[in-house]
Amino acid sequence: MTDPEMSDDAKREAEMAQESEETVEETVEETAAETVEEPMADTVEAPAEEASSDSVDEAPVSPAMGNSMGDAMGDYEGRKAGTVALLGRPNAGKSTLMNRLLGEKVAITSDKPQTTRHRLVGILTDDERGQMVFHDTPGVHRPLHDMNRRMMQEAIDAMNQADVACLLVDASANHGAGEEYMLELLERVEGPKMVILNKVDLVNKGRLLPRIEQYHETGLFNEIVPVSALTGDGDDVLLDLLWSYLPEGPPLYDPELLTVHPQRYLAAERIREKVLANTYEEIPFSTAVMVEGWEDDPDSDLTRIYATILVERQSQKKILIGHRGKMIKKIGTEARKDLEEMTGRHIYLDLHVKHESNWRESPRILAELDRTLHGRLS
Repeated sequence: MTDPEMSDDAKREAEMAQESEETVEETVEETAAETVEEPMADTVEAPAEEASSDSVDEAPVSPAMGNSMGDAMGDYEGRKAGTVALLGRPNAGKSTLMNRLLGEKVAITSDKPQTTRHRLVGILTDDERGQMVFHDTPGVHRPLHDMNRRMMQEAIDAMNQADVACLLVDASANHGAGEEYMLELLERVEGPKMVILNKVDLVNKGRLLPRIEQYHETGLFNEIVPVSALTGDGDDVLLDLLWSYLPEGPPLYDPELLTVHPQRYLAAERIREKVLANTYEEIPFSTAVMVEGWEDDPDSDLTRIYATILVERQSQKKILIGHRGKMIKKIGTEARKDLEEMTGRHIYLDLHVKHESNWRESPRILAELDRTLHGRLS
């Protein structure tokens, strides 16, 4: 498989870097603060509706979940509880599908491969059926950096530990070496396995039926389910099948939780989503976001978030800032609006860009990103 992060349009990068260079005479930190700080402050004039005062280290709670199951944690007869691993190549639609099945946004989505870098947990609790815990995994690809090797280990661990392993396949793409490799991995899994043929809204039936038969002939899978994560087609059938393969048992997590990840991590991901949406070439693959400060104002509904975008080269730093700071301002504005929707509070976002050579090989930085994922702050 060709790894997207190896593409490098040097000419384009040089032109963009040259365009922004004349306006970036100060340090990146000073420039980013200037371009982001003013619009953030301007937005704190109107009161937010139903502002939340959740602590940054608490996992968010789904507003749709009730308390009846939580009140009867010991009474689980007939209810199911288990884990479902969503596996597949990059851009198969794993994150989109998990968000759709949860009815809430937990994982960020992008048209860029390798958007998901960790194993993300999404919790679906049904008062009648039980609790289904999704593990959204990084797309399986050829790892070139220590970060990517860790990503692949996350996917393999999720596959081996899940009660149900689901291979997501982009039905609109051709079957290739990547799918064959996934089949080899799944041969080692002893529990129930499903193929989820995603993006069927982009495929006619004449092309879909041979794909179904192809996976049926492997003899590996208990179920083959066509769905569209984007439109929701087939999702109810998929959920019914997943529930049928889960074991009986008590909830694995507090029934009111939507995820186990802290808001600090989710906020960093929302910011990174905007970086992915606004950048191209190698930049999406060589950036990371670290939330280094979070302050809830006790006297208002204002939350101050201090975040840093890491890049691997000085030229990337200039591109992210943009001509006269336009790019970093655009990213900051889009991220702030998304964070306000996520938290129910007004957000002041102080966004910086920092050059950190080879951060994808740095044990210190990778460990810090892992700590943020699990809420263990240094």
